[in-house]
Amino acid sequence: MSQVVDFRNESGLEFKDISSEQWREYTFSDGQSVRIELPLKLYVSENGHRLLDTAGVSHYIPLSWIHLKWQVKDGLPQFVL
Repeated sequence: MSQVVDFRNESGLEFKDISSEQWREYTFSDGQSVRIELPLKLYVSENGHRLLDTAGVSHYIPLSWIHLKWQVKDGLPQFVL
């Protein structure tokens, strides 16, 4: 797995490292889901989650989801601060 080396954050927001996760999946009340493969960075706000993945793609997930699940990489902690 290669990580995005050049994380450019000029938002003033403090992103957490979630690179231990293989994927995370958000499920919405209508049954639809969004799955992010190899997420690296996460910021949680009152309105939703902002994520960066290893492909350098930025994602925004609004807080209207009803379930969040993730799978960590082998041997890494399931929960991090």
